[in-house]
Amino acid sequence: MKPIILIRSGGDVASGAIYRLWRAGYPVVINEIAIPTMIRSEVSYGNAVRGEMILERLRSRHVPLQDVAQLLASREAIPVVTEPYETVLATIQPTIVVDAILAKRNVGTQKSDAPLVIGCGPGFNAG
Repeated sequence: MKPIILIRSGGDVASGAIYRLWRAGYPVVINEIAIPTMIRSEVSYGNAVRGEMILERLRSRHVPLQDVAQLLASREAIPVVTEPYETVLATIQPTIVVDAILAKRNVGTQKSDAPLVIGCGPGFNAG
């Protein structure tokens, strides 16, 4: 099985990465805030916080954290969770974390969050 990837944000930029990773067979989990501030919600998997979102024939579904494993196993939809990042990180223990929030500053992602951590957009320093 391929490593689990946790994506912080389900916005339009993140959705491009989510689409490619899911199509390549990676189990992807989206961590979104309960009331997203994304501008282009109609082209964003994170819009599933309202229930479900279908984009490019891929479905994303808002689920409680305890249902993520079952949804990943079925590959019926990409799970979107709205629990706090730290809780999701501790529960899922992903191999890869992608911060695609695009907040123009780091909002708490650390290199120690997973074996591989990727920051998209401004505000990150490889160190």
